[in-house]
Amino acid sequence: MKLKTIEKLCCPFDKQELQLQILAQDLEQNVMEGILSCVTCQRKYPIVYGVPIMAPDEYRQLSLEQPVIERWQLEYQIDPLKLLPE
Repeated sequence: MKLKTIEKLCCPFDKQELQLQILAQDLEQNVMEGILSCVTCQRKYPIVYGVPIMAPDEYRQLSLEQPVIERWQLEYQIDPLKLLPE
């Protein structure tokens, strides 16, 4: 995902700003893996294979997110109803 595209995103729940933590980029500096975090509600949205996972909580497939979380040993609790930091 291009950085310019990420800058245009906001939290789908409260429409607030997102902060980006880049975990992996390709040769063109596109974000391939990362975490978008809402500065207000503290929800976490992983970027997997260049795609941000920003579906409503009840429709998120944790099986898509889990490999990135485990690979980078991220420290946040995965709750099927809400992805909030520890």
